[in-house]
Amino acid sequence: MSLVLKSRNCRALIFVSIPQICLKSTGNPIDPVFVFHPQRRKGISMEDEQNKEHKQTIWMLDPPTDRPVRVYADGIYDLFHFGHARSLEQAKKSFPNTFLLVGCCNDEVTHSLKGKTVMTDKERYESLRHCKWVDEVIPDAPWVLNQEFIDKHRIDYVAHDSLPYADASGAGKDVYEFVKAIGRFKETRRTEGISTSDIIMRIVKDYNDYVMRNLDRGYSRKDLGVSYVKEKRLRVNMSLRKLHEKVKKQQEKVEEKIHIVAKTAGMNHNLWVENADRLVAGFLEMFEEGCHKMGTAIRDRIQEQLKTKGNVGMLPYNEDDDDDDDEDGDEGEYYYDYSTEEEVYSDGDGGEVEATPQ
Repeated sequence: MSLVLKSRNCRALIFVSIPQICLKSTGNPIDPVFVFHPQRRKGISMEDEQNKEHKQTIWMLDPPTDRPVRVYADGIYDLFHFGHARSLEQAKKSFPNTFLLVGCCNDEVTHSLKGKTVMTDKERYESLRHCKWVDEVIPDAPWVLNQEFIDKHRIDYVAHDSLPYADASGAGKDVYEFVKAIGRFKETRRTEGISTSDIIMRIVKDYNDYVMRNLDRGYSRKDLGVSYVKEKRLRVNMSLRKLHEKVKKQQEKVEEKIHIVAKTAGMNHNLWVENADRLVAGFLEMFEEGCHKMGTAIRDRIQEQLKTKGNVGMLPYNEDDDDDDDEDGDEGEYYYDYSTEEEVYSDGDGGEVEATPQ
């Protein structure tokens, strides 16, 4: 159990607990900070204890009430993303009336202390100017803040997440150590799941895909720093991948159609079983009607053809021929009766004899 006391005159935080009390100086003679260092419990690492101790030592001066509170946030802001925007939003909304200044380090400082950036310093400055939470952008910001910089820009608070940010310049363990010590540090929360390093990692992971993407958009292999052999290999691999995706889509379509056909066949099977008698009777009726029509049409066609051939084969009547026939007396008149479809033979005496159909 601990007791926290704060003095308005000396602006000191006093943590009182048993069994151990110690005094930690902040570098300012009027701002002593009393910090209780409890004995480390089992199961808690030294790093957790240091983070806990670090949070206990953070304190803040009272904000001004007669003017806007000038809050300063700094960073690299490479590949400006929504995580950056949210941190700046938190800084902007720290107080009801806030003027937000954002400092951004130049390429020389960043490349020497952190590493190569994707965007140039001018591009990073311009990205910040288009963020609606930012009131003023300070180019060429220092890596570590000092009193001179704070006084020059009349900074009331510096906004950043509370975790110690390693000082690559070697000046200390935390670049915000001085700001925290003088009570001008305003804590913000980091957005999990998004960072510039994560975005770069995604690009590196899918490097070949992004190279092909830019080659297809008109970039040359020299623009992308890709060799001739590498380019050809990527194009072949991409063609094989597209072919594989196309085959896969076709397989999915075929499987979908097979599923639909199987489902429909099952429904039709049930329908057939339930209505088999009615469907068979209907089919036979339609078949019989069709056969009758077809037979009638065939018969009419045959009769028409026979009539046509019979009219063409008839000879003109001649009396001399009749006399010659009478003289012979052995041959009768032969003709075809189309009305009855039977052959009739005349014997010459006026009688008619039916001929047997062939």
